[in-house]
Amino acid sequence: MSSPVICFGQQPCGFFPKRFLWAKVLTARRLQNEIGGEIVFFYHDSDHDPRETKTVLRHRKTDEPAVLNFSFKNKIQRKFSPLYKKEIPADWQNKTELQLPNYVEHSLIDIFKKAAGTTVADFCLDIYDRMGLLAGVRVVRSSDAQFRRAACDVPEYFADIPYEGETVRARAMDGALKLHEGGDVYLTVPMVPFGKEQISPTRDTRLRWMQSMVHCTHYIAGAGERDYLRPDETPEITFINRDAIDRSDEAYIPPS
Repeated sequence: MSSPVICFGQQPCGFFPKRFLWAKVLTARRLQNEIGGEIVFFYHDSDHDPRETKTVLRHRKTDEPAVLNFSFKNKIQRKFSPLYKKEIPADWQNKTELQLPNYVEHSLIDIFKKAAGTTVADFCLDIYDRMGLLAGVRVVRSSDAQFRRAACDVPEYFADIPYEGETVRARAMDGALKLHEGGDVYLTVPMVPFGKEQISPTRDTRLRWMQSMVHCTHYIAGAGERDYLRPDETPEITFINRDAIDRSDEAYIPPS
């Protein structure tokens, strides 16, 4: 029998990771201790929603929550570019660092100061690594062109295409390419040729697309994922619910 492959997936979820991501890591490590094998983090940095990277921190004295997020190069990048293409303005890191003493200890501020990455996805991944979340974990990125070329075809997908000088994530719908404005509103953009290396799946097709390359035996599923995952399409996977954690949408702050 092949060695177990324990996988969990997540898009960049704050410059300090959300607590639900920490819970997925803990669940994966516990399962690895029980059955062996390797852990794979499927890093879905092809997503484009800037709300996903909101970082909720609590004031060290008042315990009041505050929401911090990245700033972005321009409006098009903020709304439509995939997270691996959203560029961070040069002054954002220094400006944000000045706010952090109200919320976290110096050790975490030092990690933030040292973090490198000119895009949202790269910056988040570097911090997760520096915080120890990725020790012994193989990271697979949904933006990786080689991964995309080798992955299976999916009937529903997004294409990363050029638009007004930027790379945007457009949904292929009804024979057209559309940018999601919010709700049921879409902006149709000119059709351009694109290759497989520009394609990433929709939410409903993501699991089988990932599995065609990762070949996991176990998948750590978050609370929301169970609502749309289709286990019948991947009967070879054993699905494990991630460990419960309180205040799951807030940033994970290591105990002092």
